[in-house]
Amino acid sequence: MFRDERERPPVFRDERERTRTQLNLRIAVLGGIALVMFSIVFFRLWYLQVLSSAKYTKEAQNNQVRQITVQAPRGEILDRSGQALVKNRTALSLQVRTIELPSRPHKRRSELVRLGKLVGMPYSRIRHDIHVQHKQVPASPVTLRRDVPYDLVYYLRENQDRFPGVSVNRVYVRTYPHGTLAAHVLGYVREIDAPELKEPRFAGVKPGDQVGQAGVEDSYDSVLRGINGMERVQVDAAGQPTGHILTRRAPKGGDNLKLSLSMPVQEAGESAVSSFGLPGAFVAMNVHNGQILGLGSNPTYDPSVFAKPVLTKAQTAAIFGSGTSSNPAPIYDRAIQGLYPTGSTMKPITSVAGLESGKLTASTVINDTGCFDIGGGHCLRNAGGGANGALTLVPALQVSDDYFFYQVGAWLNTSDSKNGPLQKWAKTLGLGHTTGIDLPGETSGLVPGPPWRNGLYKEHKTDRPWSYGDNVQLATGQGDLEADPLQMATAYAAIGNGGDVVRPHVGLDVTKPNGQVVQEIDPAPQRHVNIDPTYRADILQGIHEAAQAAGGTSYQVFGGYPVPVAGKTGTAVRYPYGYPGPEVDQSWYVVLAPYPNPKVVVAVTIERGGFGVQAAAPAAQKILTAYFNSHGRNIKQTGVSVPSSVSTVGAY
Repeated sequence: MFRDERERPPVFRDERERTRTQLNLRIAVLGGIALVMFSIVFFRLWYLQVLSSAKYTKEAQNNQVRQITVQAPRGEILDRSGQALVKNRTALSLQVRTIELPSRPHKRRSELVRLGKLVGMPYSRIRHDIHVQHKQVPASPVTLRRDVPYDLVYYLRENQDRFPGVSVNRVYVRTYPHGTLAAHVLGYVREIDAPELKEPRFAGVKPGDQVGQAGVEDSYDSVLRGINGMERVQVDAAGQPTGHILTRRAPKGGDNLKLSLSMPVQEAGESAVSSFGLPGAFVAMNVHNGQILGLGSNPTYDPSVFAKPVLTKAQTAAIFGSGTSSNPAPIYDRAIQGLYPTGSTMKPITSVAGLESGKLTASTVINDTGCFDIGGGHCLRNAGGGANGALTLVPALQVSDDYFFYQVGAWLNTSDSKNGPLQKWAKTLGLGHTTGIDLPGETSGLVPGPPWRNGLYKEHKTDRPWSYGDNVQLATGQGDLEADPLQMATAYAAIGNGGDVVRPHVGLDVTKPNGQVVQEIDPAPQRHVNIDPTYRADILQGIHEAAQAAGGTSYQVFGGYPVPVAGKTGTAVRYPYGYPGPEVDQSWYVVLAPYPNPKVVVAVTIERGGFGVQAAAPAAQKILTAYFNSHGRNIKQTGVSVPSSVSTVGAY
């Protein structure tokens, strides 16, 4: 044994010192780590309790408060007399906020199954509705039922702890007192979807808000849409309102929109066009200011269907269709989207082009031999096949002589690649481009000319370049011409009013709920074109005699009409939807009244309606009668003797 440390051999002393040093080092490291960890915890607690105390206090308070959006009612839509076309009603909607449902799948399923039994909905249907609505508007509550009974409201309130995330809320629903009347003008509303939320015009709109999707509901959405209110209510630990409202901002309802539509004219137009059971459309318009008195398309649809949270596949197919002749789409507005050749209703426009270009005068005589040779052995004939002999402009319009206007079309053709007078005047009067009406979806149509066809030929999209035969066809409203009733009404209005190409519009004014007018809608004409008053008088005389002189193409409809009118029939040969297929006759009629200083123009077209005198003209007469009766004329509907076949020479 060693008596003291000094007696130990050096090797043992070094080993003990090394052990003590290692132990001290370990203690120092562990102490340092403990100090660092303590510092982290200390500073974190100091950060949370001192620096961030205000933030977390606010969040804790917010956990006791729920912000509830209070929906603002949309403005009403009225006709020109102030009669409501679209109103609001309140409805109780059963809604589910999926973010508030139980997080565990089996508990969520259990709650939805219980809810389904309570309201008579299978669980699979609830899941489907949640999936569909979340796909369209991910952040919005899912509406399962609308117009639920009060018994359900009371039950859910008494058993709210069993149905977290389920509530019944009051919402505004669009209602249509006159059913389908003016559906294409009015349009419909739906909840805004994700792509729409990114559009600048919907700035400030939140998921779940209703916005216009068609018609004036769309084009005047910013006027009709109100500003939602907000309530901040206190909630309990389960997140359910305790009934104590902390703050409230009342919603601001949208403004009302008064339309230029005349209810009698609109009703008469829709009834007249639909009576044939064929697709068609009509427009009635003030020739001086462009106010639309009536506009409709057949078949139509029921806009109230869109008030439902979800449309079934059958409902969607019934409204949007396939666009074929066997299933024409009711949502398709033929009045502003129809792409049709116009037939002989084009002839007054051709007359303007011929007279103003100097290629034609009112006394120019053209001898109708019965066969207009366009070369290559092709002979164009009048409808009915006869010949009218020597004619000037007024009688040519009266009997709608095709030969006469074939010749005018040939004179107006250009040999170069530029458009000629016929194309220029057709476009100037309103064809081949949109009219600017305050309805969405208007199509531009087409006035064919050398640049158009020659461009297609260069791209190998057609088998031939432009020829004068194309201009001959265009002069009588055939060939590749595409126009709709609104464009034809606009062109005739310009002839009738002396040269103002009006801007059609259905909006009349915007009013507060108390009736105060905040905006008048009265757009200026698109442009003024100079039409020689003598030429205008000759053209109006020609189509006046076409309507009300013996031998005129629509004399059988308007011959005994008590108001003098100037109207033109048209029968366009076209291929129906689903081409290739047999050619069909498109029935047209455009009329200005009263003659010689018209105030209103009516344009009607009926697909597969036969000659213009057989379908479109009788429909136009009913619309005019409604117009004059609404203006105090008290006209009785005159009898119409419409032939099943046409024996006269002109085109109808």
